[in-house]
Amino acid sequence: MDFRFTPEEEAFRKEVRQFLEREVPKDWAGFLGRPGDVERVFPLLRQFSSSLGEKGWLTMAWPKEYGGQARSAMEQLIFAEETCYRRVPVGGSIAVTIVGPVLMLYGSEEQKREYLPPIARGEIDFCLGYSEPGAGSDLASLNTRAVEDGDDFVITGQKIFTSLAHLVEYCWLAARTDPDVPKHKGISLFIVDMKTPGITIRPLIDMLGEHSLNEVFFDEVRIPKGSLVGEKNQGWYHLVTALDFERTPNFFFFPPASLPPILEDLVQFSKEAKRNGKPLAHDPVVRQKLAQMFIEFEVVRVLSYRIAWMLGRGLIPNYEASIVKLFSTELHQRVANVGMEILGLYGPLTPDSRWAQLRGRIAYSCLSSVSATIGAGTLEIQRIIIAIRGLGLPRG
Repeated sequence: MDFRFTPEEEAFRKEVRQFLEREVPKDWAGFLGRPGDVERVFPLLRQFSSSLGEKGWLTMAWPKEYGGQARSAMEQLIFAEETCYRRVPVGGSIAVTIVGPVLMLYGSEEQKREYLPPIARGEIDFCLGYSEPGAGSDLASLNTRAVEDGDDFVITGQKIFTSLAHLVEYCWLAARTDPDVPKHKGISLFIVDMKTPGITIRPLIDMLGEHSLNEVFFDEVRIPKGSLVGEKNQGWYHLVTALDFERTPNFFFFPPASLPPILEDLVQFSKEAKRNGKPLAHDPVVRQKLAQMFIEFEVVRVLSYRIAWMLGRGLIPNYEASIVKLFSTELHQRVANVGMEILGLYGPLTPDSRWAQLRGRIAYSCLSSVSATIGAGTLEIQRIIIAIRGLGLPRG
């Protein structure tokens, strides 16, 4: 296998880097890692997404008829790799990576015309209305109801851990439309305008002190029947497709690329900081740990390139995406923990401390890496997928 990028791909990488140099604020890193990040950064994300939309890069891998450029999966990975390396969290990710592709497969022509163009322009985004207090990993046990009433569906229920529900325009909602059939067969998928009467949003503050998650309550929320995505009671199968898109690491977002900056910071710190009169870089334990993290990053990068290769040949990654999702999110935790060990007592200091090293990024990474192992299916769920679909083992 030839692991080299083509001259065209290398030229595109150069173009992306030049664009980011122009468009990303010079002090971007200073916005990250402090309480209030979400509300403060969200307008910047929208502005940056609009810039990407103007270039056609927000949905570059989409077909041209839907506002994309039909670029290759590898070019999409290059873009994601460069933005994540520079710690640029691109807005519109749920709309681009999940909603748009699922609408192309299952949405009506009216839905495609209404939602795909503004997604491609970076004007709208979605929150995921999946998890409930009694339905997390066992998502098919959800109880939020959607009952037909004339030309509408009436939604009643509660969602939890709903990211950015207080900031985005729409909810990508899974609800039960038939309670009298096996649980996987009575679910439907909807698009819900978050301004619809009857929706109440309550904040959930996470370990970082951030308000990015929410509880969302639906009290007889009335939406038109045209909000139904795909077939009624077939939503579980549409939802599984959406989860596959969400787990695929290089369609729009490439989390492993955020690891090299952390490793580079730790390497530089180890060269400069001294312990017992010698730079930490001379400590064999520090050297071994950093080398191991670098090796594991190279592993997850090659695994991710494999997925881009599969997509480029029309193959659908399934357990392969779960492997990368599981390995990369666990690796984030391992890197953060190694960073805490290397920084010692400086490790837990947050950016607002005058003594914080590396802008407090290690403490931020240590806390933020926990939630990454839960989204799109917990680590246990990913291992079940790998066991069943990858190894052919029975369901248990």
